[in-house]
Parts: sequence; C-alpha cells; structure tokens
Amino acid sequence: MRQFDQPGACVVCLDPSLIVQQANREFFRQFDDAASDVCGRDFCDLVHPSVRQALKRQFTRLLDGSRHRFTTHVVAIGAEGAAFTSGLTAVAVREGTAHVASILVVMRPTAGGEEVEMATNRKKLLTETEARILEGIAAGLSTIPLASRLYLSRQGVEYHVTRLLRKLRVPNRAALVSRAYSIGVLNVGCWPPKVVDDFVK
Repeated sequence: MRQFDQPGACVVCLDPSLIVQQANREFFRQFDDAASDVCGRDFCDLVHPSVRQALKRQFTRLLDGSRHRFTTHVVAIGAEGAAFTSGLTAVAVREGTAHVASILVVMRPTAGGEEVEMATNRKKLLTETEARILEGIAAGLSTIPLASRLYLSRQGVEYHVTRLLRKLRVPNRAALVSRAYSIGVLNVGCWPPKVVDDFVK
C-alpha cells in the first residue's frame, strides 16, 4: 500500500466482512499509530455510531453487486476518541465478475475542520425516558401527545425537556434537535427519529 502514502489520504483494505486487513501509515496515524490496534477490527467500529447504520447499508450494496463504488461523508473516531469528518470512497475489488475479494477505502479528512465536537459512545448522555422524549420532539410532537405516549404527566415531560436543554446547552426545542443531530446523538437517515443506543444509560 506504499503507493497510497500521500499526505492526508488514509487508505485501508477490508475483507468482505469489513475487517481491516492492512492500511497505510496515514490511516494508522489517524486511528492510533499501532497496526495491532486497528488491523483485525471491524471498520464500522471506527466511525461514529450515528453514521454506522447508513455506512453498513452502503457496504452491503457494494458486496451484493448493486454498485461497484460509493462516495460519502462520515464522522470517524480517531486516536483518543477525537471525532473528525472525512470524505470516504469505497471500491469493490472483485475476483472475476462476481465475487468481492476485498474493499479498498480511501478517506480524506475534511479540510478546515478536522476535529468536530461529537458525543462519543463512551458518554452515556441520556436516560431511557430522555431518549424517548428527544425522539418525540425530533418527530414534531408537542408536550401533550408526548405525555400520552410515554405515560407521563405534562409536568413530567416539561421537567425532562428542561433537563435535556441544560444537558445539551441549548435555549429551545428546535435547537435541541439540531444540536442532537450535530453531535451524533440522533441517527442520521432514520425516520422516525431514533437516538443512537450507545448514548442511552
């Protein structure tokens, strides 16, 4: 993989089960500096939980032959849990016409804003009730329908909404939803809105 050792380009080779087989120096630098820590891991474990589901769907299409490459943006979790945005291109490497032998992935961290503020899966931010309330708010429900759905009083819902506003340091419900998406607590590409399980206590 020496030919891919260009500054800024992370190149990794995955087997058909998405396990990291080999990578270039830049990839190891970005993801912990140790080949032994990264090789043998599921590639999807290296991306933020909020984008994992959508990325797996893209890889499935690559493996089933419905496409031969895809390009997307991901939020990756690098060394020491630092999140960064990256453009990602994946290409299926085939043996003959059908069988996918491996997948070549090239990542280029986004210029100008390498590190982003994301909640990593080490932070159990929300209680089960707070997660359901956040999902309801993101789906456009007001207090009374939320109270009815979750078997809470109106005051109980308002109490939890106030706690959520404080936790995510925002002034209102619209900002709460926006912030939850921006830090990766709500799943991207999912309706109705769903909190990423990793963030629920």
